[in-house]
Amino acid sequence: MSQEARPQSSVVDVSIPSVARMYDYYLGGKDNYAVDREACEELSKVVPSTQVLAINNRRFLQRVVRWLAREHGIRQFIDHGSGLPTQDNVHQVAQQVDPQSRVVYVDNDPIVLAHGRALLEENANTAVIQADMRDTDGIMGSPEVTRLIDFDRPVAALFVSVLHCIPDADDPAALIKRVADRLVPGSFLVVCQLVSEDAATRDFVTEFMRVSTQGQWGRVRQAHELAGFLEGLEVQEPGLVEVSTWMPDADIGPKQLTQEWIEFGGVARKP
Repeated sequence: MSQEARPQSSVVDVSIPSVARMYDYYLGGKDNYAVDREACEELSKVVPSTQVLAINNRRFLQRVVRWLAREHGIRQFIDHGSGLPTQDNVHQVAQQVDPQSRVVYVDNDPIVLAHGRALLEENANTAVIQADMRDTDGIMGSPEVTRLIDFDRPVAALFVSVLHCIPDADDPAALIKRVADRLVPGSFLVVCQLVSEDAATRDFVTEFMRVSTQGQWGRVRQAHELAGFLEGLEVQEPGLVEVSTWMPDADIGPKQLTQEWIEFGGVARKP
C-alpha cells in the first residue's frame, strides 16, 4: 500500500454522514447533524443493537487505557481514528493515573480537529491532529507527535472501532504491522472492529455505510480476520473477545439484545 498523504479537508460537509458524528450520536452526544442521525436510524432498523454496541465499545476503550496505565506503566498513547471528544476521553483516563501521561488523537474529520483543540487548549500533554490513520509516516513525523511521544519508550497505539473503516485494498493488517514496527518492545496495540458471522449482515452494513459515507468505509469482517492482523504480537488475556467481556468492571453494562454483529477485539503486546 502507498503511504501517500491523503489531502485533508478543513470543510465540514453536513450533506454526507460522518462515521465520527454517527458514533457521537449513538453515544448521546450533540456534535452531529440531521444527516448523521438519519443514517443511524436507518442502520438501526437492520442492526438494532448498534447503540448498545457503541456504548460498550466506549467503555472498553476506557478500561483498556486504565489497565495499560495502571498495570503496565504506559504513559504514551496514540489514538488512531479517535472520533469526537466525549466523557472520559483517553487523556482524562490516563492522566487520572499519571498527570504526565501524553496523548495524541488522530482523526481525518475536520470537526474532530475543531472540537478537540478547543477541549485541549489548556492541556500541554495532549494534542489532536487531522490526518488519515493510514498515513503512518505522516503521523509519526508530525510536530505534535514528535513533541509529545518518545519512541524510545513504550507506546500504546489504539485502533478502537476504526479498522472496519479501512478497505481491504489498503490492507489493515499491513497498517498494524507498520505501526508495530515503529514501536519499541513492551509497547501495546489495542484493536477492535465490527464483525459478524452472518453474511447478510456483513454485506448490508458494508454496502450501506460505503454508500452513505461516499466511500469512507471498509468492511464488516469476521472474527478470525482480526486475529490475522496481530501476527507476531502477543495477544494478552483474555484474548480477542466481544469487547463488553474484556475485563469488565462489573456486570452492569448494557446488554446487546441481538447479536447480528459485535465489536470484537483486544490488546496485543510487542515482544
